[in-house]
Amino acid sequence: MPFYGRCTAPDDPMPTRPSLALVLALALAFVLALAAGPLPAQQPLTREAALAALKSADAVERGRGIVGLARVGGMADTPALVERLRDPNEDLRALAEQALWIVWSRSGDPKVDKVFEQGVDEMGAGKLAESIATFTRVIELKPDFAEGWNKRATVYFVAGEYEKSLKDCAEVVKRNPSHFGALSGYGQIYLNTGEYEKARDYFQRALDVNPNLEGVEFNLRILERIIRERGKKAT
Repeated sequence: MPFYGRCTAPDDPMPTRPSLALVLALALAFVLALAAGPLPAQQPLTREAALAALKSADAVERGRGIVGLARVGGMADTPALVERLRDPNEDLRALAEQALWIVWSRSGDPKVDKVFEQGVDEMGAGKLAESIATFTRVIELKPDFAEGWNKRATVYFVAGEYEKSLKDCAEVVKRNPSHFGALSGYGQIYLNTGEYEKARDYFQRALDVNPNLEGVEFNLRILERIIRERGKKAT
């Protein structure tokens, strides 16, 4: 859904996965917009330095921290990047969202990552049966890799297999409670099945993690209006 990468939401900017190249390009554009003069050459940050940079009062330094974690971060760094989804700078909020998708798509095992990339390519080509089989293989190889479940949930959603998609969403959230894509995916399924109260609750949970999801916020406003009208008719 687009479901954010799998369990996606209607406004998901990356229905498959963002690339590190995109994050670097966004970061460069942001830094150039703020820079008052020539930029000094800088080495990529270590994970520890990137985490420290995220706490800086300087927006450019926080941007370097986000990019640093996109390069070398792991699941343990999710809370630090989620915090930046509320950064005072709008561009950094967008950058943090993309960095999260990159970190979440990194299993930590080169073999698993290769199979995962195959599944993403198949999903992008509309090869639903093939991508389901490939993501199932990812799950078998690395059951704790939340994004493997998330991508399979997305394909199940596209295939209209809502119950299977919901089950995979549950596996995603079990492993990554901050996965706003899976949370919005829950909402999208329940919206499609007419279970509006459940859809509202999950869209709100997604926004509680990532308040920048404009499509999810729009859906939530519509759902709240529908639920209010239903309540009035019931009385």
